Amino acid sequence: MTPRLLISSLLSLMAVFAACAHAASVHVQVVDQAGAPVPDAVVYAVPASGRLPAAKPASAVIDQVKRRFVPLVSVVQTGASVTFPNKDNIEHDVYSFSPAKRFELNLYHGIPGAPVVFDKPGLVVMGCNIHDAMVAYLLIVDTPYFAKTDAKGAATIDNLPADAYRLIAWHFRQTDPNAQPTQKISAASDVAAKFSLQLKAAE
Repeated sequence: MTPRLLISSLLSLMAVFAACAHAASVHVQVVDQAGAPVPDAVVYAVPASGRLPAAKPASAVIDQVKRRFVPLVSVVQTGASVTFPNKDNIEHDVYSFSPAKRFELNLYHGIPGAPVVFDKPGLVVMGCNIHDAMVAYLLIVDTPYFAKTDAKGAATIDNLPADAYRLIAWHFRQTDPNAQPTQKISAASDVAAKFSLQLKAAE
């Protein structure tokens, strides 16, 4: 390696280490109007500067198992591709009429020939034309900084570059489906945030 290449490599490594050193985590707690933890809530952070990494959005999988979509709630970045494997021994017909993405995967077993690309932000509600009880929710967001709450209503968004952000929470049982509860945060260091959502009773 020539001295010039060596210096260039070292500078690149230093830039990576500097970025990692300034990366922060946001620890989010989501509860309902009674103070109970809310699982399957989506939280995501949008940089105030508008700066987003140029990396390709990560792909995702939504399974069909025992006549249910698994997971019930998913979140991906705009432009991500999602595969819908049918692991049941019966055929399913997956569809959505949502404005963010209208599509249909006609009756099939196994893995469809091609994934579905979700190229616009918004909420996509999916069902099965054969089994009315099957439903799933996919939120498409313009940022790669997102997470979903666990059974304790907790979620962590890691590797946030130092910046100001709008932190947004969403859940499929919100009494106002268009609500966008938002907090302003600064990710110069690790941050803790809490949301209290107004939810409808589970069906």
